[in-house]
Amino acid sequence: MTRIAFIGLGNMGGPMAANLAKAGHAVRAFDLNTDAIAPVVQAGATAAASAADAVVEAEVVISMLPASRHVEGLYLGDDGLMATLPAGALVIDCSTIAPASAQKVAAAAQARGLQMIDAPVSGGTAGAQAGTLTFIVGGSADALERARPVLEAMGKNIFHMGEAGAGQVAKLCNNMALGVIMAATGEAIALGAAHGLDPKVLSQMMAVSTSRSWATEVCNPWPGVLENAPASRGYTGGFGNDLMLKDLGLAAEAAMGTGAAVPLGELARNLYAMNSQAGNGGLDFSSVVTLLQRR
Repeated sequence: MTRIAFIGLGNMGGPMAANLAKAGHAVRAFDLNTDAIAPVVQAGATAAASAADAVVEAEVVISMLPASRHVEGLYLGDDGLMATLPAGALVIDCSTIAPASAQKVAAAAQARGLQMIDAPVSGGTAGAQAGTLTFIVGGSADALERARPVLEAMGKNIFHMGEAGAGQVAKLCNNMALGVIMAATGEAIALGAAHGLDPKVLSQMMAVSTSRSWATEVCNPWPGVLENAPASRGYTGGFGNDLMLKDLGLAAEAAMGTGAAVPLGELARNLYAMNSQAGNGGLDFSSVVTLLQRR
């Protein structure tokens, strides 16, 4: 049993913290949204009154927050946790943030003699609930080995990508590809539907052909094709459009930092921005297909 502080209990963090509690770890959980704490407590965790309260006597501190500013705000500054974390604590940030932010927080941890890894995840809300996430890790090999038993309670795949920030770079590469593939898949199905094809049959064909992908088989963007996909429940749940938009923006920033060309990533970012402006920012990112459907 490990004493774990878990901060950030959204669609991803909540199930992750619950799986840690179910695995027998002593989890103290906190979120600014108090309603998000109850399901984790039902799974066996203890509610904390604040982030500072959660980390008292913690051996491992895990955060799962929306953006770079939230992570830096949590750990850095006069009121940040980094100044008060218990000696010897291991910090695991599972948020998807700018690589530079991950490196900044990791440097602060190193200055205090603490180990830290950036470990953003892939697998969506279904993977978080099932405990089958993929962890994409940046940081030292020693810190990863120390974190491995905790990560294995929440996921089934762990990839060490390099030093601090490398996990974030790899996650942005993955999500940029995902955003492009989802938009392209929706565009193809919309084209077929415009010609009178049955989107479900078209998707079934694509799922066993050369255009097969996670978007055709798991999170199909067309309503009614897959019963459990967000598209079949009004695009609720899943991975939010505005989160995809954030990640594509981070990928574009990372590309500019090295002079890399990401023309498809930039085009996809514009599509998700348009979808957000259309009022779909809080819906699953597969709702981008609604921009392409014939009215």
